[in-house]
Amino acid sequence: MSPAPNHADNNNDAKKVKLDTKNPGAPSRVIHIRNIPNEVTEAEIVHLGIPFGKVTNVLVLKGKNQAFLEMSDEVAATTMVNYFTNCTAQLRGRAVYVQFSNHKELKTDQNHSNANPSAQAALQAAQALVNQTDTQGGPNTVLRVIVEHMIYPVTLDVLYQIFSRVGKVLKIVTFTKNNTFQALIQYPDVVTAQAAKMTLDGQNIYNACCTLRIEYSKLSNLNVKYNNDKSRDYTNPNLPTGDPALDSALAIGAPNLNLPNRTGENASATGMPFTGMPLAGVTPTAAALGAAGIRLPGQPSPNCVLLVSNLNEEMVTPDALFTLFGVYGDVLRVKILFNKKDNALVQMSEPHQTQLAISHLDKMKTWGKQIRVTLSKHQTVQLPKEGQPDAGLTKDYTNSPLHRFKKPGSKNYQNIYPPSATLHLSNIPPTVDEEQIKDAFTHAGASVKAFKFFPKDRKMALIQLGSVEEAIAALIKMHNFQLSDSSHLRVSFSKSTI
Repeated sequence: MSPAPNHADNNNDAKKVKLDTKNPGAPSRVIHIRNIPNEVTEAEIVHLGIPFGKVTNVLVLKGKNQAFLEMSDEVAATTMVNYFTNCTAQLRGRAVYVQFSNHKELKTDQNHSNANPSAQAALQAAQALVNQTDTQGGPNTVLRVIVEHMIYPVTLDVLYQIFSRVGKVLKIVTFTKNNTFQALIQYPDVVTAQAAKMTLDGQNIYNACCTLRIEYSKLSNLNVKYNNDKSRDYTNPNLPTGDPALDSALAIGAPNLNLPNRTGENASATGMPFTGMPLAGVTPTAAALGAAGIRLPGQPSPNCVLLVSNLNEEMVTPDALFTLFGVYGDVLRVKILFNKKDNALVQMSEPHQTQLAISHLDKMKTWGKQIRVTLSKHQTVQLPKEGQPDAGLTKDYTNSPLHRFKKPGSKNYQNIYPPSATLHLSNIPPTVDEEQIKDAFTHAGASVKAFKFFPKDRKMALIQLGSVEEAIAALIKMHNFQLSDSSHLRVSFSKSTI
C-alpha cells in the first residue's frame, strides 16, 4: 500500500503547519478521532473512512480512546471531516469527534498499526470492499433489506420510519422473494446508507422477531412508478397509485379518501402501530439508535404512550411512575386515571423507549402487585384544562432536569438493564460513607444484603437488596435522594451482583 504522491504544494502546506502550530484545523490526509469506546476494532475505524475515499493506514490507541486514520489524499480527508462536523459520528453508540491531525502521514513502527495483524486485515478488507463494488455492490446509496423471522407484518411506512431515523429516505420498493419480505431503500449519499447499514443491521423491529438483514444493493438508483403501499418515491409525491379507480378519484380531487400517506413528508405521524425498536438487552448499535432517535418538532412520535395497569392505588403517584419509567426513556407526562386509580398513562419521548419499558417492566412485581405495561391507543397524554379538578393526578415532566437520555448519544443508553436486586449508585459525595447510605436505604424500607464502593471511583457503589421488588421500590424512593447540600444520588438497575 503506497501512500499517494505528495505534491509540491502539500509540502509547502506542511512547512506552514509546522510554523503555525496554533492551527490544528489545517487540512491533512491524517484524521484524528477522539472519545472512541475501549473495545473498538481497527475495522470499525476504517469503516468510518471508506465512504469518503481510499483508506491507507489506521492506528488505534486503545488506552487513550483515540485513533488515527490516514486517507489516500487530502480531498477525501477534508470531505470526511466536513461531513462529520455537521453530523456526529457514532461508534458503538458513543459520539466520537473527527478532526484533522497535526501529522501529515502515519509513520507506524513495528509495535504499531501496520505491523499489527488486525490493522493489516482491516485495511485489506476495506480494499476488498471497495474493489467488489462492481460485482456485489460495495458501499452504495441503495440498501437491500431482508426481514427475517417475520411474525408480524412489516409495512412500507414502518420501514420508512425506522430508516428515516438515520437520515433522509428518498425511495422505497418492497417485494417478496423466496418467501421472504424484502425492500430496497435509497438514501441521498453513501455515508447515510452506510450509517444505516452499520446501525440497523441485525436489529429487531418488534420484540424478538422481524430481524433486519442489510446489505448493499447492486442498483445505484431505484425506478419507482407508483406511490402505494408497495413502493414510494418521497421526492415525487405526484406519482399515480397504480389503482385506476383511486387515480381517477385523485385526479378529480375526491374528498375524504382514506389514502396511504402519499407525501412521505411525515410518514411517522400516520399513527401506525409501530412499536419502536425493542432494544432488549441493549446492544451498542441499539444504543446508537436510541441516540439517533429523531423527534418531530412539536409532534409526539406515534405510540409513545403506555398504559400501566394493576397498580397499587395506595402507593402510586405520578412522580413514582416518572422515576421508574425514566430508567428506560425520558418520561414527558404521567396521568393516573381519575375513576380507575390502578391505571395510568405514561408518555415517553421516543417509540423505542416505550418498547424498552414494556420489555423490562411488564409483569414486574411493584408494591406487591404484578403490573401490566402495554401500548395505549392514545397518542398523547392530555393535560387537564384550566380550572378542571385533577387532584394532582396528571403531571407534565417535559422540562424536568431529571431526564436520563436528554443528550444525543448519552452513555446512559449503554447502561439499561432489567430490574434486578442490585442497584448501581452514582454521584456519591466524598463526605458520605457506607453506613449513611445503608441507613438511608433501610429507612426507605429496604433490607440491605451487601454494599460495595467501586475500587477506582468512590463516587459509585453497588447495593444489593432483599429482592427485585424491594429494589424497584428503593429506586423509586432513592433516585435523586439528597445526600448532601449539593449532591443528589443517581440510582439505576445493575447487571452485576456483589
